[in-house]
Amino acid sequence: MKRLTVIMPVYNGELYIEEAVNSLLNQTFTDFNLLILNDNSTDSTVEIIERLQKKDDRIQLISKTKNEGPANLRNEGIDRADTEYIALLDADDIALPTRFEKQITILDNNPNLGLCGTWFTIFGDKKEKVLRHEVEHDALKVQFLYSCGLGNSTVMFRKTALGNLRFEHQYVPAEDYGLWSEFIAKSEFYNIPESLVRYRWHPGNISQTKEENLRIAEVAIKKRQLERLEIPSNDPKSIYYVNAVCLKRKQTPEDIKETICAAKIILEKNKNLGIYNQDMLSKHIDKVIIRTIRNTSIYNSNFYKFIKNESGYFSKIPLIDKIVFFIKSTI
Repeated sequence: MKRLTVIMPVYNGELYIEEAVNSLLNQTFTDFNLLILNDNSTDSTVEIIERLQKKDDRIQLISKTKNEGPANLRNEGIDRADTEYIALLDADDIALPTRFEKQITILDNNPNLGLCGTWFTIFGDKKEKVLRHEVEHDALKVQFLYSCGLGNSTVMFRKTALGNLRFEHQYVPAEDYGLWSEFIAKSEFYNIPESLVRYRWHPGNISQTKEENLRIAEVAIKKRQLERLEIPSNDPKSIYYVNAVCLKRKQTPEDIKETICAAKIILEKNKNLGIYNQDMLSKHIDKVIIRTIRNTSIYNSNFYKFIKNESGYFSKIPLIDKIVFFIKSTI
């Protein structure tokens, strides 16, 4: 039996799938099966995969008769996998040759880890950039409160550690953020601080509707995480708790007051419950609140007095910002 199953959903991927598949077949770690789930492609994707299959019997192809979406296909791949480890790669991304070897080594040597990701390089229609997410588990947990700390195509995890968790349709198009934010609550994560995947960027594919759906899904995921701190998602002021961990620009003074109050409640609850590293969480929230104050949409003397005398954050604001804040509040 192989040690690793690699799951790759694809829909009309004729332009890039051969490069993606070859990047896997050229891995220094070779003990894996590649499970490609074809989402009823109408181009030459299947022909390309079948040609590659003739050269390497590690490739398995499952074709759907209707479009099901990548979340459902990844879930099917997870259910079908009978290996110790599962890895993901999208059909237009590229894995560097030592990716699997390095991840397997770390997971083998650290049985407490449920998942291992890596840094990755964005390329395509924009200047190349290495995305450096947090590395250690405690820092990653805090990062997940405000953003997804993993690149989906960098992920390798233990199937037994994942348990019954799966990608959830209600969080599409942020279903990866949804799954990993749940998984990190029950298992330790680690990101290799090295770019081992090349992520192809397609800005033309991001529609205004998809961006709005993404924003709505991400807010819902943040609220669900805050429930671990006994902050209900249906709390009328739940958005202020979200704003306390994830910067929202141009808030009104009244909204900022609510956000600061929410920040204090989050830190007090975490102090009692111990869900997050208190020092890391406090430092992150301090940064968010200071940037929130700096980016207020309205300046007035009453707001300045509140920040100076009641908020508890005035001493943490850089001197130059205090001066600018004072001047704008008195004009």
